This record gives sequence, C-alpha cells and structure tokens, in this order.
Amino acid sequence: MSDAPTCTVVIPTYNRSALLRHTLDSLTRQRMPADQFEVIVVDDGSSDDTADVATSFQNRLDLRYHYQPDEGFRAAAARNIGIADARSPICVFTDGGVMLHADNLNQHVASHEATPGPAAVLAYVYGFSGDDSNFDLVAERLDVDDIDGSIERMQAKRECRDIRELFYDRYGEDLTRVPAPWQIFWTANVSADTAQLRAVGGFDEEFRSWGGEDLDLGYRLHRAGARFVFNRQAKAVHVPHEKPFEELMDGVTLNYHYMAEKYGTPVMRILAELPPKRFIDFNELVATVL
Repeated sequence: MSDAPTCTVVIPTYNRSALLRHTLDSLTRQRMPADQFEVIVVDDGSSDDTADVATSFQNRLDLRYHYQPDEGFRAAAARNIGIADARSPICVFTDGGVMLHADNLNQHVASHEATPGPAAVLAYVYGFSGDDSNFDLVAERLDVDDIDGSIERMQAKRECRDIRELFYDRYGEDLTRVPAPWQIFWTANVSADTAQLRAVGGFDEEFRSWGGEDLDLGYRLHRAGARFVFNRQAKAVHVPHEKPFEELMDGVTLNYHYMAEKYGTPVMRILAELPPKRFIDFNELVATVL
C-alpha cells in the first residue's frame, strides 16, 4: 500500500454490520486504485459482528479498524478518531449503508485539486429523502451488485433524488453565492481538507444525539475560510433501511439550540427556531441578518 494515500474515507458505525458491508464493498469497486486511498472504520461500541466484517476487507482495502466502548451516541468522537488517524490531505466522510459510485473518490479529489485553498465538498446521495418516503422505490430500483448502473438509472429518470435538490433548485449549485452552504454539509457523502479539519477542532464531541454535529463542523469550516463546492458527480446511494426520523427530530432540535447557545450569533438563533424540515428556507432568512 502507498505511504501517501490521496484521500482517507472515514466511516463511523454502530451495530449495522450488513450496511457497513455494503459500503465497504462499494469501496472495493472504486476506479481510484486501492493503494491510493485508505479507509478508517470507527466502531461506536457495536455488539454484533461489525469487527469481523470490517477486518474481512483488509485484504482488499487499506483499512484500519478502531473500536470505542459503547457510552451512548458518540459519532462525533468516532469521526474524530478517523481525522486524527488520517494519513492523507483529504478526509471523505460517509456512513454505513451509503454505497459509493465507482468514480466517487476520484470526483472528491478532483474538486479539491480544482479549488484554491481548503475546500469542503458536498456530494450527492440518491435515495436520501430525510424520511422514509423513498424507501420502497429505492429498494425496487437498487441493485447492490450494480451500484453504478442503479445510480445512473435513477439519475436518468430523475428518481430517488437527494432531498437537497429542493435547495439546488431554489439557490443554484454555486455554493459561493449562498450565505450558509454549511447548512447542507451532511456527512453521508462529503469531504474536507484534513489539516483544516484538525485546525478547527474536528467534530464537537458534546453532540450526544443524532443530527447537527455535521452542520456545526461545516459552520466552523466556513468561518475558517473553506470554499464550499458542490460536485454532483461524486455520487452515492443510500441503501434503504429504517430510521426513526420523527423521533430523531427532537434530538436535532435540542442540538440546534445547543449550537445557538454555543455561538450566540443571529444566524444560529435562526437555525434554532426553524423546524429542521424547513431547511430550504434557512438561507433566505440568513440573508436578512448578514
């Protein structure tokens, strides 16, 4: 394996070994040669066969597995382990249950190379609707043995689109023209400069419930001068799996209030008062206080 990988893929996981297997399998199919990227799986205290699944890929991927004890939801801490262990200049964040198109890593790296200064790259996740509304259609359209073909068919038919299409339809895809692009910096499929991630302190480990820790990091990257870039061709698909979105929204709201208290800025106060599902309206409201 190379001593200087081009990028590092960081994957936090907890008791979802089957979904992790899908993600790792998609990484074995990348067009980027396997000796040019590394994979760091950080287990947030799983009790299933996650360790066995992760280590079973070590003969095909430059993969390191870390385990942290189960002390509740600690995805932020898990991702920080990956950032600290990264040997490359770019960290790509994804989740178990997200399968990456074969050109995904090449596209992330290309966006960084084409951007002056540190970049934060937002990519595309088919089937990610923010709730279970696409569950059946994605399950019908997705062939896990043909990820590229599945994604390309969804793209051609404009099906199973990323919920952030609502954002791009309204504001366009040039994120330099948007006052708060960090508001859609969602770690299912994003990347950032490793040195800058470390400089801003990584993920805030005070987040102990789902939702918001990625926006919080994106906010600090933006304030530190990262140029936010959208790359539609860095594609992936969200494998259908049940997630209690309505229950999780209560935690998201609490996290947004934490961010408002933490920063004390008008922008964050708007975020705290806006229902999460109205993310599409956020940048218009931000523009009124900037």
